[in-house]
Amino acid sequence: MEFNRRDMLKGAAAVAAAGSLTVLGGAGIALAATHPTLSLGSRGSAVLALQRRLTSLGYWLGKQDGQYGDLTAQAVVAIQKVGGLLRDGECGPLTWARVDAGLRPRARSTKGHVIEVNKATQTLLLVDAGVVKRIYNTSTGSNKRYFFGGKWQTALTPSGTFRVFRQVNGWDAGPLGQLYRPKYFNLGIAVHGYPSVPSTPASHGCCRVSLAAMDSLWAAGGMVVGNQVLVY
Repeated sequence: MEFNRRDMLKGAAAVAAAGSLTVLGGAGIALAATHPTLSLGSRGSAVLALQRRLTSLGYWLGKQDGQYGDLTAQAVVAIQKVGGLLRDGECGPLTWARVDAGLRPRARSTKGHVIEVNKATQTLLLVDAGVVKRIYNTSTGSNKRYFFGGKWQTALTPSGTFRVFRQVNGWDAGPLGQLYRPKYFNLGIAVHGYPSVPSTPASHGCCRVSLAAMDSLWAAGGMVVGNQVLVY
């Protein structure tokens, strides 16, 4: 029995609509080849292309080496946060679409070198004269209750305008744990490196970034004592 091509395509479309089949045309097949789903452990030309694109958009990920490691996953989480996507660190079709579209956050400040912390998207921005230069994945205060100093407290990252007033070039033994190369801007609250930077608010009030990201913030164009920190 012969099948009409139109009937075959209609049938395939119906199955695809039911969620059990994806029908790709020529352009779709080509796109799938250049935009495969990438995750931790992936490597190759597609990973390198992703890294180059994210870096060009300002999402910090360290070395562009074609290997999908933790820093690349952190950058993917950052663009997922900005784009309102599931924060899983995996670059699938929806995340690729945001990458291809050149999605970038907007700065709130307009003058000077400012570090902005957006608590809604959980991102940290380096901004020069209103232009976002670098974008980092961060984790701020969890808003959960914790017991410390003989009383219950809430893990908050207060909003406001501050300045970096102190820094420690190494591990600093704070009352709630070790902070890597912290830049303090509001009493005991700092931007600091930490081994774990989840995609959701998880700290006692500080702004966590990865250890490598903190090293980059100590480099030229990062954070120095006196810089303004805008938290919102």
